[in-house]
Amino acid sequence: MIRLSARLQGREQYGLTVLLDVSRLVPVDDPNADVVRLAVSERESADTLDAFLRGAWQFERAEGSVTVSRALLTHVALVAGGGAELDAVAREGNHVVRVPSEANPLVRAGRFREPLLNRLGIALRQAVVAAAGRRAVRVFAPWPEGRRWAAAFTHDLDIVAAWPLFTLLRLVELARKGAVAQAGRALLAAAGGLVRNPVWEGVQRLLALEANARIRSTWFVLCGTPTFGTLKSGDLTYRPESRRVRRIFDAVGQENEIALHGSFATLVDATEFAAQRDRLSALTHTTPQGVRQHFLRLRPGATHQAMVAAGFRYDATYGFHDRNGFRLGVADVVPAWDPRGHVPLAFDEVPLIWMDRALSKYRGIEDPGAWVDDALELATQCRDVEGLWVGLWHPNLVPSLGYPGAPQAYERLVNTIMRQKPYVAPLADIVRWRAARRAVRALTVAADGRTELSSDFVVEDARA
Repeated sequence: MIRLSARLQGREQYGLTVLLDVSRLVPVDDPNADVVRLAVSERESADTLDAFLRGAWQFERAEGSVTVSRALLTHVALVAGGGAELDAVAREGNHVVRVPSEANPLVRAGRFREPLLNRLGIALRQAVVAAAGRRAVRVFAPWPEGRRWAAAFTHDLDIVAAWPLFTLLRLVELARKGAVAQAGRALLAAAGGLVRNPVWEGVQRLLALEANARIRSTWFVLCGTPTFGTLKSGDLTYRPESRRVRRIFDAVGQENEIALHGSFATLVDATEFAAQRDRLSALTHTTPQGVRQHFLRLRPGATHQAMVAAGFRYDATYGFHDRNGFRLGVADVVPAWDPRGHVPLAFDEVPLIWMDRALSKYRGIEDPGAWVDDALELATQCRDVEGLWVGLWHPNLVPSLGYPGAPQAYERLVNTIMRQKPYVAPLADIVRWRAARRAVRALTVAADGRTELSSDFVVEDARA
């Protein structure tokens, strides 16, 4: 437990909100409670961005108090709120539709493969325990159902119709890479699948695997009208009202979540976002809560403002397109931030940690087993900090569409992660739970540590 002794504004307040959230420390409203006090200092000289990215964090400790600097809180906001990437967009102009990975400070510092902010939260928690003396220190349990970490399985439905065209494009991609063996296997599988619908078969196999593992996943679905131009660019490739797509909607069912996969036209257009969201809602008879941009295209701040205006509850776009890791430095849900206007946004970010095509398309790695090894390495990082792993597997990764061995690799990924007993739920459920936990306060704290909370959440002894 901790009581704040400073009132902040702007990005410093946002940085403090994120830091406390990932630390799991329970904020205390009781002015008479004898708990550790968190203060904010003006010290800046030692807390440079370079030192922050190296993990050289400094907390001043005294009996019953811990002090952090305004500079450190600013750095948290810069990383978790996407502020550093905004500078790259400003330099390149409004034609930028996907921020280059090299604009991310964690990439430049070589720290994008670790959840830096989760480790900062752990360091703050340890400093509070060290300063507490005999005072009680309570923290929130990391996840529901007594689970110590969480995993979310997501899928982007990019292809439903015109699959022979995409098989051909995939074969060309493999040939250009010199992956002759994979191209040959894919060609044989495609020939055998001419009389079937490989996309539908891939969806069915994936759903059966997840149902058997008791996984409820999130599906991001395109919901615009395709044209020759959108088909050529790989954007909108199917009509959501088509019989084939409706069959997929029915198969995904009520147990899983269906969210919007925003097309290129939605980039900064709240009206188009709302139109696609309403169209999807009419087809699924639900209200889509989440959105992930196609090809992970977004402009920090501008895209998110449009998402909020269209009524979305969360965004799941913040991941790297050409590598896997922690784009916002965090393995968790974080409140969204507009780095342009320096204001918080009324929805949440769920960073994407890992996706299959980051390796096969952009890194030239065509071994599905290597994709899964990469996913499991990042899942270990998330588990070590009791965080959230979010993975993306495309349901069109089947042999007849140019991905031999992919279904078996995904089965290994699912089985390995589930053996480690994470909390698993659709993203909307995870976001709802995390937002509710973020709002909880300790109303009173007794001398023996008994705590009255503003809402019913599980807390535990930070020393345990």
